[in-house]
Amino acid sequence: MWARKTFRHLPLDCMILPGLILVLIYAYGPMIGIVMAFQKYLPTKGILGSEWVGFQNYVTVFQYPDTMQIIYNTVSISLMKIVAGLAVPIAVSLLLNELRIQGLKRSIQTMIYLPHFLSWVILGGILIEILSPSTGLVNKFIEIIGFEPVYFLGDNHWFPFVLVISDVWKEFGFATIIYLAALTGINPALYEAAVVDGASRWKQTLHITLPGIRPIIILLAVLSLGNVLNAGFDQVFNLYSPQVYQSGDIIDTFVYRMGLANAQYSFATAIGFFKSVISFLLISGSYYLAYRFADYRIF
Repeated sequence: MWARKTFRHLPLDCMILPGLILVLIYAYGPMIGIVMAFQKYLPTKGILGSEWVGFQNYVTVFQYPDTMQIIYNTVSISLMKIVAGLAVPIAVSLLLNELRIQGLKRSIQTMIYLPHFLSWVILGGILIEILSPSTGLVNKFIEIIGFEPVYFLGDNHWFPFVLVISDVWKEFGFATIIYLAALTGINPALYEAAVVDGASRWKQTLHITLPGIRPIIILLAVLSLGNVLNAGFDQVFNLYSPQVYQSGDIIDTFVYRMGLANAQYSFATAIGFFKSVISFLLISGSYYLAYRFADYRIF
């Protein structure tokens, strides 16, 4: 019986095999480099010949003067993105759900979904032009209403908000589709009964619509907790500069700069491994919470 079932699923297993090989080569194979986090790695000696220093690299990481600020930047930017990334799509999906003109509804869905397909290399260039203090459209408008131009990408106060707002603008269209799909699962009879009872559209939203999509809101919220230490390398790397390291430098950009730009391989590997361990714990916790509060299973 077991052999017959295995043979029956063999074509499907063969389809998975190429992807599995790629994952093993490019995701699990490079993990041997983790040993550099416990060495004083020298490229001339390689992994096998470099001196073993144990946890000394981690001591150096936490003695580094900018480490706590970088962790703070990463967590604060990520949390702001998570909160805004939940609130905006929910609000937009509720508004779109009220539209009765299907052509207009689909057009708006398409327009807000398009930025999701653009890379941060393209969007970074667009934002740099739009937010330029001398020629940018935003600052031209600020000057028209009588205020001084703002250097959004060079000001430590404004830069984190630029990251959050631009990230929400890029991704909220994708999340909106998820919530709109959840809204279709609400029983229309509930709205009919509410109308008979004299409930306004606002009351229907509060007592039917939001409770109806509450499971998917909880699910996406708890799953997003696993990304607390992922503040968006592509976005930050394409927008930041040394002027905003104080508020915009995150763990991933710091690892890139220390490891590749400054050739401090062991130091950078130690930071990266520390982040991976914490992220693993957060992801594990988020899946447990998703199972506990939203009955979500990955199998």
